[in-house]
Amino acid sequence: MRPSIPASALVAAIVGFGGTLALIIAAAEALGASRAETASWVTAMCLALAVETAYLSWRYRMPVVTAWSTPGAALIAASAGYTMADAVGAFVLVALMLIVTGLVRPLTRLVSRIPASVASGMLAGIVVTFVVGAAETLTRDASLVGPLMAAFFLVRLASPAMAVLVVLVGGVALAVGLGRVETLPGPALSTLTVTWPAFSLAGAIGLALPLYLVTMASQNLSGLAVLRAAGYQPPAGPLIATTGLVSLLTAPFNALTTNLAAISAAICTGPDVHPDPGRRWLTGPFYALFYLIFAAFGASLVALFAVLPPSLIVLVAGLGLLTPLAGALTSAMHVADERIAATVAFAVTASDLALAGIGSAFWGLAAGLVVIGLDRVRKTATGS
Repeated sequence: MRPSIPASALVAAIVGFGGTLALIIAAAEALGASRAETASWVTAMCLALAVETAYLSWRYRMPVVTAWSTPGAALIAASAGYTMADAVGAFVLVALMLIVTGLVRPLTRLVSRIPASVASGMLAGIVVTFVVGAAETLTRDASLVGPLMAAFFLVRLASPAMAVLVVLVGGVALAVGLGRVETLPGPALSTLTVTWPAFSLAGAIGLALPLYLVTMASQNLSGLAVLRAAGYQPPAGPLIATTGLVSLLTAPFNALTTNLAAISAAICTGPDVHPDPGRRWLTGPFYALFYLIFAAFGASLVALFAVLPPSLIVLVAGLGLLTPLAGALTSAMHVADERIAATVAFAVTASDLALAGIGSAFWGLAAGLVVIGLDRVRKTATGS
């Protein structure tokens, strides 16, 4: 045991939790969730991450770190016309699809065959709205947003992972100093709230299917890649199936789907954690412990976000998605022959298009796949 093990786990937990909690709040607001439902959402997700990470790290003796689906939260926050019950129904369906994917190995390979350019174009279309929204807050609330933006870009020069957290903590302090927060909520232990799921064809196609695809393509596959890059040989099927099973158990408590982490995992898998790769799995139990603490005070954190200026929430959510947007755009434009298809996927997803009650994320992915399919048919026909 080295001090670097719990220290790395703490950094990973704080970055994963604090850097994207604002996005979870935005997603809950888009669904019209009550404060109790939102608190249950955060609490149940934290419990899921604690259970998954502790079990998988111990079982496979490697630092298997899980997280909630950041692109999935962005997808929900950008969707319209859905209720909390619709979202819970989508969470249940996604969890079942993840379980099946983990048990039926060809499905994992099938998802990995979706062109990365099109999938990234869809992902970029989902998150770009939030990044643009963060920029727009500067004109509406310059006294609060201006210093925080400057702090973000300065801090990221030294530590990109901590920059959003600095904005969040500094934003709370600045909002209080400017008199923008009347009273801070007192500490309160969390409780869980059950929501009965609602199932519909529009919810399955417009919410569950895109959520499954972004969770697999941008989260699970990336998380597996991080572990492989660190020299581990993760069993993809059992890892994905386990996150699906735990997500299924927590979905009725309003919890978003959980998955393998990428950024948080990178913090826990390097040689700085421990020179012996066989000992780095010990970050898992510490990571789980910190998320149990977050779970206990999830209600207090949600109450704190409820009294903060809306512009601060929008800013933190947008800045937290800046790196995912850059990565998605880079991947979307990487293959020259697929750039038009990726651009179509991006444009349609970023629009407000909704057909047959199905949101733009599905249509963006479908449009991109159609364009890339037509391009490949043309190349086959012309022999070019």
